[in-house]
Amino acid sequence: MTITSPDARPAAPRPAGGITQGVRDSLVIARRNLIRMVRIPEVVIFGLIQPVMFVVLFSYVFGGSIAVGGNTSPAAYREFLMAGIFAQTVTFATAGAGAGIADDMHKGLIDRFRSLPMARGAVLTGRTLADLVQTALTVVVLAVVALIVGWRTHENIGKVLAGFALLLLLGYAFSWIGALIGLSVRTPEAATSGGLIWLFPLTFISNAFVPSENMPSFLRHIAEWNPFSATVQAARELFGNLPEGYPVPEAWPMQHPVIASVLWSLLIIVVFRTLAVRKYRSATA
Repeated sequence: MTITSPDARPAAPRPAGGITQGVRDSLVIARRNLIRMVRIPEVVIFGLIQPVMFVVLFSYVFGGSIAVGGNTSPAAYREFLMAGIFAQTVTFATAGAGAGIADDMHKGLIDRFRSLPMARGAVLTGRTLADLVQTALTVVVLAVVALIVGWRTHENIGKVLAGFALLLLLGYAFSWIGALIGLSVRTPEAATSGGLIWLFPLTFISNAFVPSENMPSFLRHIAEWNPFSATVQAARELFGNLPEGYPVPEAWPMQHPVIASVLWSLLIIVVFRTLAVRKYRSATA
């Protein structure tokens, strides 16, 4: 006869291994988060308001006040501006990603996921994929608003789509930074603050809103090697939005912005996904 100790507890199910299982689990988590977004539409709506305000304010308040390649016309600045607004929008989604993960941690949802036989990185991957879908929706709406205020592209559809793909890749890379922040703080409010406080200098010390040539020397070098600037420059080239006579800086990322943008984004994904998954395992152990 077998005697079972009253203190014996069933072992937690082990996650199934393999890439296929990890992809399947990630898609399940992504679907769960997308359904949640649909059921709480105000989150998406409020996420659309800020970038639309930036487009309108920068276009009409600063348009004509900033010279781009010697051209001070509002139309020239509007075309110069839009790649920066797009890039700012996809990176500011970082704060939402961090707050969402911090909220799941705070409510104990992550611990419940951990009790299931699923790939360890699937929870974070699924969350970042769902955030990528929301970011793509925001970019589509923002592009429509930009077209209404006069923004135009001057390249073929393939290059334009490639420009948007680079922007979304940057947004996905930054969402892993948000995931790490969300796992490192105790409350969603702290995750939101922590997700935004470093984004403002990153986006403003760049070529997003003004040409980097107008900056002091030490800031200009930072801006030209900023991964954010590389994606903005790449998008401008692919959209055909570089004004005539605009001096391209000599820094390597500005001379080869498409390659630099891809390399920067992939590096950020590899580094911060590794750190986030490690933090997830230790935080829920």
